[in-house]
Amino acid sequence: MKRFEPFALDTANECLWHQGRQIPLASKPFAVLRYLVENPNRLITHDELLDALWPETYVQPQVLRTYVLELRKILDDDARQPRFIQTVPKRGYSFIAAVNDGPAPSPSPGTISTAAVDLFGRDDELRRLLTTARNASAGQRQVVFITGEAGIGKTAIVQNFRSLSPMCMVAGHCVEGVSEKEPYYAIIEAIGQSMLLPDHEGISSPDSTRPRTFHDRPGELCEALEEFARDKLFVLVIEDLQWAHEATLHLISALARRSAPAKLVVLATYRPQHSSTTFALRSVKQDLLIRQLCTEIALEPLSKDAARRLLSRKLGELDPPPYFSDFVYQRSGGNPLFLNALLDHMIAERWIVQSGDGREVKWHKTGSVSHLEISFPQNLAQLIELEIDRLSPQEQRVLEAASLMSVAFPVWSVATALEEDPETVNDICDTIERRTGLVRRAGHDDLPDGTRSDFYTFAHELYREVLYARQTTSRRAKGHTRIAERLKALFAGREGVVATELAMHFEAAGNWQRTVCALRLGALHAQQRCAYQESTQLLHHALGLAENLPEPDRAAVVNEVKNELRSLSESAATQQKAG
Repeated sequence: MKRFEPFALDTANECLWHQGRQIPLASKPFAVLRYLVENPNRLITHDELLDALWPETYVQPQVLRTYVLELRKILDDDARQPRFIQTVPKRGYSFIAAVNDGPAPSPSPGTISTAAVDLFGRDDELRRLLTTARNASAGQRQVVFITGEAGIGKTAIVQNFRSLSPMCMVAGHCVEGVSEKEPYYAIIEAIGQSMLLPDHEGISSPDSTRPRTFHDRPGELCEALEEFARDKLFVLVIEDLQWAHEATLHLISALARRSAPAKLVVLATYRPQHSSTTFALRSVKQDLLIRQLCTEIALEPLSKDAARRLLSRKLGELDPPPYFSDFVYQRSGGNPLFLNALLDHMIAERWIVQSGDGREVKWHKTGSVSHLEISFPQNLAQLIELEIDRLSPQEQRVLEAASLMSVAFPVWSVATALEEDPETVNDICDTIERRTGLVRRAGHDDLPDGTRSDFYTFAHELYREVLYARQTTSRRAKGHTRIAERLKALFAGREGVVATELAMHFEAAGNWQRTVCALRLGALHAQQRCAYQESTQLLHHALGLAENLPEPDRAAVVNEVKNELRSLSESAATQQKAG
């Protein structure tokens, strides 16, 4: 165990620890970090790193920069003022933190290994993978596509599969911006790992002066992989296939079609609705599915029960309070990565605290739910920002305008906020749904003017919050005001029906006078329906916001609202007696 505060590198389990929490690392980023940590306080040149991690394999130096950027995010290390990894321009890197040997850390209260908790609710998927392994062990080669959104648990299920069945497994990762240009990039990386397997000598090149890229020898590459799988189960994992070169896709197809017996499993993970997922990838998978030459395991969000059991395991509490489980499940959308990050964030910010010890441990909230709703972990925000930045500027503007409503938004509201044609906006939303999965079509509304408007929902509430926070206060205010004005026009003469929505938009725009008017209108509409409690709540809200009005309007409005509250109280009392 190599310690560099506040982290510890677990070389036995190939993971990173941070304050008692285990952080799984992909094989290559781990290998880069391990080499740097084991050689601290000296210059590690690009060539030295490449030779150490990719022996006898040609790899572009640019890939090192990709892995170091990933490590910087995990370590929260600023390249301009580094605490851990210092870049030596045009030469290499140096690990500058103090490194000490020490024992493995114990998980801190309220946290456990991410790899251990991500598999709740995945029993059926694991059973399918074990069946695949048994079939491959009998000589029936297998190709499996594991698909799902970011953070859904694709890598976690592969790691747990590895621990459940004896096998030789090697993994390669497709890297954005690199592997799209390099045929067989991830497969060559995996083959490099094969040299470390005890029962294999790896694949050597007939010509030692020639880089072992196999770019013009796909048939030989197939035979080399099959040689590994001749006598024992061999699993080739290719992660993030959405960034793969087409040559890699064709090689997977060729491996699936070859008829010779092989104890081979190809596991390929990818995000099916990622903006980089190509038509070629979808076509290859669909063709193999039709010919029954592959299987697909599509990971869906966790069920509410699985999420509750995950929370119970992570908190060490047998039955977390329902309000808490429901809140975290709604916020995370059942995504394991989001759920774990939200919970860690809430513990770190002390919005939930622990009391008692041993079997009597309990967790309690310290703030209101509304307090929690306006905050989210920055690491998740950065992940979502990366997804948003891959969209075109026009698509980003549409989603930002959509965030002015709620998790569900009608197309007319987006078009109104942007002052754009609704049909154009609808086409953009449809494209975003098909290409990215950030939004989903959820139906349509029949508007009072006789028109029809589709509406969509964000895949996760956090997407909406990040998009909302990206906008300036001025731009949000203009959008909210335009939507409110359109609502008033649509429901002219019946504004009370949508008064609370009007108030929400005017309040978000900072227009206190129009907000108070809308709240009073909503209270009147509620009173007419004998919904006295709702009416009272709206008037109390109006009374609080009236304090923002300038004098002399403030005093007059406050008195009017107080009179309305008294009148409402009398009406409610009369109704109660009559009832």
